[in-house]
Amino acid sequence: MTDRSDPSMDRDVLLDRLAREAYRFGHFTLASGRSSDHYVNCKPVALSGSGLALLSPAMLALVDIEAVAVGGLTLGADPLVSGVAMAAAQQGRALDALIVRKQAKGHGTGAWLEGPLPEPGARVTVLEDVVTTGGSSIKAVQQLREAGYNVGRVVTIVDREEGGSAAMAATDLELVSLFKLHQVATRAKELTA
Repeated sequence: MTDRSDPSMDRDVLLDRLAREAYRFGHFTLASGRSSDHYVNCKPVALSGSGLALLSPAMLALVDIEAVAVGGLTLGADPLVSGVAMAAAQQGRALDALIVRKQAKGHGTGAWLEGPLPEPGARVTVLEDVVTTGGSSIKAVQQLREAGYNVGRVVTIVDREEGGSAAMAATDLELVSLFKLHQVATRAKELTA
């Protein structure tokens, strides 16, 4: 682990981890159906203890200061919302985690949301691992808004810079990213040179 007193060192280590463990160059079909030479899967980093320890405080720093919860669409956001909620608790900040299902629970209450539900009107920030078109994030936001929450920001690890920001802006959302795809791709090239 790096020196916890220097967040810029953590950011550099995180970028290296993403470039090595999450990024691939080749020929890929994305979840959006688009073809790309770049593939980013942040789960190998987000699902490792040391990776989540780097990601959580970095993402927490970008969460809306008025948010009382972070939420996101299962599966990509599951470790992120849990890690950020824990990082917040370690800093003395009350911030709960919400998981948005891809479809309503088929039994019991039929819930779309899991976690300690805040009061209606509360501010929630959505977390995402990778944003391409913004569709997954917008789906999570729609469910949270329908439940009565105020969502104005999406925080992602990597913005692929393929229209997600504009799509979110059209639904009154601000997209904030830790890294842009070109930063991760450039670092990957540097590490293999």
